[in-house]
Amino acid sequence: MNKSIFKPLVFASGLLLTSTFGFAQDNLVNSLKNNQSANSTSGFKFTDVINLENTSVKNQGSSGTCWSYSTNSFLESEMIRMGKQPVALSEIFSARNVYVEKGKNYVRMHGAVSLGDGGALHDVINMYRKYGAVPQVNYTGLNYGTKINKFGEMGSITTGILEAVVKNKTLTPNWQKAYTAAIDSYLGQVPEKFDYKGKSYTPQTFAKQVVGINPDDYVELSSFNDYPFYSKFTLLVQDNWSFDQVYNVKVNEITDIIDNALKNGYSVAWATDVSEKSFSYKNGVAYIPAKPYEEMNEQEKAGMFSEPKPEMEITQENRQLAFDNYETTDDHGMHIVGLAKDQNGREYYIVKNSWGVTNDYKGYLYVTKNYVKYKTTAFLLNKGGIPAAIRKNLGI
Repeated sequence: MNKSIFKPLVFASGLLLTSTFGFAQDNLVNSLKNNQSANSTSGFKFTDVINLENTSVKNQGSSGTCWSYSTNSFLESEMIRMGKQPVALSEIFSARNVYVEKGKNYVRMHGAVSLGDGGALHDVINMYRKYGAVPQVNYTGLNYGTKINKFGEMGSITTGILEAVVKNKTLTPNWQKAYTAAIDSYLGQVPEKFDYKGKSYTPQTFAKQVVGINPDDYVELSSFNDYPFYSKFTLLVQDNWSFDQVYNVKVNEITDIIDNALKNGYSVAWATDVSEKSFSYKNGVAYIPAKPYEEMNEQEKAGMFSEPKPEMEITQENRQLAFDNYETTDDHGMHIVGLAKDQNGREYYIVKNSWGVTNDYKGYLYVTKNYVKYKTTAFLLNKGGIPAAIRKNLGI
């Protein structure tokens, strides 16, 4: 998933604030947050069908770290599912480690790979496996006087360091130390040991003894025509800097898997495109209208979120075409925590976002299944949430 946020800038999943593009993320985020803000959703009446327990909504601030916020939220829900007391995990601990690894990869690839804040859902699992985990209270990433993340200056400086290293071509033994020091001067040095609830831990022992997940239990999936179904392929989005592979399933199996997971108590980390006119953070609703936005009159545009509307049928072919035409981009990462129905019986996923609690549903959104089928770039979950028949086809 690129940054986590918006299409104009992003790589892939998670909105992003990438210094490589030098954009003002605050303006982009505010634009998306206020999308269709004058419309009312009073015509929507939602009834929860499944609402899995999850931790409080966070705010990623001016940072393209949605991928880390969404997947750490997912891990917190996994702790709840396993009967553990959930811990607010440090999203910036995951992100900081990704920035270090991404920098190494950038130099190794002679600069021919993306930079910026963006990342993917699997990055959090990979960093958990390599570095462990830290509670939010022990590593906030707020090391220079701000109350929320603000990564623009850091991104410009760290990008400059890496570009200079690549341009120099003859690497010194100090470049990694200089690059890491620049990151840590903004985010803070990672504690080698810390106390939590009266006990001392390292990030690795905290991950093992307190969080307690097995990173090998988690898989990432998507759906594209370019590859055989039920095989693995490299997800071709810019924020997949680590070139991780995902499993390929059929378009209808995206929601079959998510439905099965939710019904069995498993939540889902979700990477998607949020740049559509039919996605409104402010109103907390996303769907795929049957009539393209460009063909709507002004009255229809103004009433997009006044009540449930007919949706376009989603097929394997039109999903693929939207991705190929850059209409679907890897913009944002969120966390699917439940299932609801509107007054007409249409089903929506209950989605936890990381932009604070300023929208109509206090940071949550209701997203139709058709939107998820059409705009998902990847999703990640515990293997136990996948239907048995699909797991057999995937060989997992």
